[in-house]
Amino acid sequence: MAGIDQTELADHVRQTLRARPDAESAKAAGAQSESETASSAEGYEAIQRLLQQAVTRRILPGILAEVRDGDRQWFGTAGVADTRTGRERSQQDRFRIGSISKTFVATVVLQLAAEGRLSLADTAEQWLPGVVHGHHHDGAGVNIRMLLNHTSGIFNYTDDREALNRSESHTPESLVRIAVSHPPAFAPGSGWAYSNTNYVLAGLIIERATGRALAEEITERISRPLGLTGTYLPHGSDPTIHGPHSRRYTKLFRSDPGAPVHDATELDAAMFWAAGGMISTAGDLNRFSGALLGGRILPPDQQRGMFTTVPTRDWISNAAYGLGVSSVTLPCGETVWGMGGALFGSWSYSYGARDGEQMVTANVNGDWCDGGWDDPIGIFTDLLQAKFCRRSGT
Repeated sequence: MAGIDQTELADHVRQTLRARPDAESAKAAGAQSESETASSAEGYEAIQRLLQQAVTRRILPGILAEVRDGDRQWFGTAGVADTRTGRERSQQDRFRIGSISKTFVATVVLQLAAEGRLSLADTAEQWLPGVVHGHHHDGAGVNIRMLLNHTSGIFNYTDDREALNRSESHTPESLVRIAVSHPPAFAPGSGWAYSNTNYVLAGLIIERATGRALAEEITERISRPLGLTGTYLPHGSDPTIHGPHSRRYTKLFRSDPGAPVHDATELDAAMFWAAGGMISTAGDLNRFSGALLGGRILPPDQQRGMFTTVPTRDWISNAAYGLGVSSVTLPCGETVWGMGGALFGSWSYSYGARDGEQMVTANVNGDWCDGGWDDPIGIFTDLLQAKFCRRSGT
């Protein structure tokens, strides 16, 4: 259906209905509508039960989810936005989206490629001379496509926490210097390893190609045209979440139940920048991801490139990775497309059907989990199951 003109398709459906006797047509349409409504209601109830389960016995402070079914939307929440006041989370909540930022960055790169301002075959050395160099790193052997699908082999700078902790804030260039102070994971193009450095480099290339700040490019190319009023990349070291938001809570990667909980709401996200520094809302992410999956943002060639995947390793189970997006095959066999992200005190998932008509975005304002789930990804997977596996009767 992706290749069929939507007006033509609608006309075809209307002609098919007119070919039936009026009473039969009305009866069939009514029965289908009632069946779809009942099925959706059951799905929403199942999702709400999971949300409630996620905060039972204070497993997590709070969770929210927004579902999009074509023109219909459903929002649910459980737990609290603030453990001191008991305030509930709201549909307007803004939160740090972590690596879902990579989808925005990849989209901008692909738009620039469509405009002929760069090529995915261009190397890092061409755009950033001398930056990817040292400890056997060679930017001349790394192209932009390798950066976007994590096949560059460049060391992941966030794996060097000691180096990150030496400074209160970081520039993109300093993050790359941390990365190239380590040897690469493998020769460019010979493997797969998730590396935040890849997207810091992609962000720098965007700025070099356009002469504008990455935050401005994302706003002008994506947020403003789509009406994503709660979505932005903070400038510099701004630690604030502007607009309505929940508090964010972290145990600093400790998994024991008695670990102290810290408030990470104010956070200098400069160390994540293009790799994971953006802020958004569930509704905005559903709108963006739905438009992207539905082919309404990129031209056909770039759309095909974005959703051409490579196998992953030591990452999300049953996943493959494209250019800033991933596919995940659920236990029931259904495959969903999108991206997830995790920062201190904020884990998010935004996945949907390949045509973008059905989407689920969820966020938790804590970064630990128990009660049968190993981490928040387990909760998110069950939410996706509740939504998408009903379609196959599983």
